Amino acid sequence: MAETARKSGDESTPGLLRGLSGKVLVLTVLFVMLGEVLIFLPAIANFRIQWLKGRIAQAEIAALAAEAAPDQILSSDLRSEILKGAGVLVVSLSKDQKRQLILRSDGDQMIEASYDLRETMWLPQIADAGAAMLATGPRIIGVVDKPPNMSGDLIEIALDEEPLRQALRGYGLNILLISVGLSLLVGLVVFVALNRVLVRPMQRLTLNMVAFGRNPEDASRIIGPSARRDEIGIAERELHAMQGELLSMLQQKNRLAALGLAVSKVSHDLRNMLSSAQLISDRLSGVEDPTVQRFAPKLIASLDRAIGFLTQTLKFGRAQEPPPMREKVALKALVDEVIENAVLRTSSRIVLYNNVAQSIVADADRDQLNRVLTNLLRNAIQAIETAQAEDPGAREGAVTVTARRDGSVVAIEIRDNGPGIPERIRPRLFEPFQSAARSGGTGLGLAIAAELVRAHGGEISLATTGPEGTSFVVTLPDTVAELRTGRRGERRPADA
Repeated sequence: MAETARKSGDESTPGLLRGLSGKVLVLTVLFVMLGEVLIFLPAIANFRIQWLKGRIAQAEIAALAAEAAPDQILSSDLRSEILKGAGVLVVSLSKDQKRQLILRSDGDQMIEASYDLRETMWLPQIADAGAAMLATGPRIIGVVDKPPNMSGDLIEIALDEEPLRQALRGYGLNILLISVGLSLLVGLVVFVALNRVLVRPMQRLTLNMVAFGRNPEDASRIIGPSARRDEIGIAERELHAMQGELLSMLQQKNRLAALGLAVSKVSHDLRNMLSSAQLISDRLSGVEDPTVQRFAPKLIASLDRAIGFLTQTLKFGRAQEPPPMREKVALKALVDEVIENAVLRTSSRIVLYNNVAQSIVADADRDQLNRVLTNLLRNAIQAIETAQAEDPGAREGAVTVTARRDGSVVAIEIRDNGPGIPERIRPRLFEPFQSAARSGGTGLGLAIAAELVRAHGGEISLATTGPEGTSFVVTLPDTVAELRTGRRGERRPADA
């Protein structure tokens, strides 16, 4: 456990490069550098073109100066000075489809590569700029373009590429330094912004989930949602609601576990007490008093059900219900029995009505159906008594039990004229500890009734509720009879 907790703690506080902060910083720098590279390549190509066009312009001026000389004759020194000032080795000019060599330096120059600046396709220009930067040895290149001053139709020059290479490398180094500095600056700004807006809230969510996971029963570890309206704010509010619901469920589970243990202990002692009461009730059945003869069988039956239920509870270690032992139950007689047991503890201001037809028969476990109706009837009575205690002038209470059969389904309705069920309790009405009848109730009656009805394959639902009263409906389907392929013998036992 300690090692697991230590691992969880380490994972909740990762290092700089493993955490979101470091990843955001690295990705920001990489993306900015990528953007700078995409800008750098066209910038290098454009710098090379502009540098060569500058040489073209200087070569045109040199050619015009040479043509302006008397008889276009220049001394060797003057020609060298003009070519050196223009930064070229050869200049030729084409006019009216005639090519004329204007200037030429001494010596033989072999052009190793030629470029036409009239072409404006960027990919070849970027490739040419890259080749010029990466070249190592000296090289003479030729360049063709239109004269800037329109002194002719076409101008061609030859020049040493080394000055261009040095200029490109210097420009590229400046661009690189600016790009790195800009990337770090932008990365730092973006990192600070994202760290404040996204990373820190995410770290807060992560640390809270880790802390809450270590002790989900500590209410102080539930995250406090912020006022943000974006996705992180929604995540905080949803996490807050989820943690609160989980805490409530855990507390309820703990209460149920404690209740189960307490019930097991109490059931053990209570079963012994009821066994003694059962022995006494058996002796009461021998008394000839009419009143005793009337109530003794019902007392014995109630004690038998109670002892059986307590024995079942101790057997399973919790209040797990056994499968229903279904039989044909006369519903009106069962409701009479439930009402007769209930009236002994019911206020005189409440009237209980059994409006079930004599012919309706339910296919159910008699004892379990008795418990279902008893719980529903007791809840209705308690709700009315609570309302009457709060308002002595309240109307007289009434609880009515009706039933109907629809094909193979029996529907039983328990209706009262009580104050109704509060809105906040309705969504969890059939869950344990959601008492609606009175403040001191356990809220287990409806949960037990729902479990017993579901074991029969039926449903229990809240039909109506409000100031005029509440009604619950229990639907119980009949057991599907198994079809037999054999034939029963026809001879009667007396004829054998």
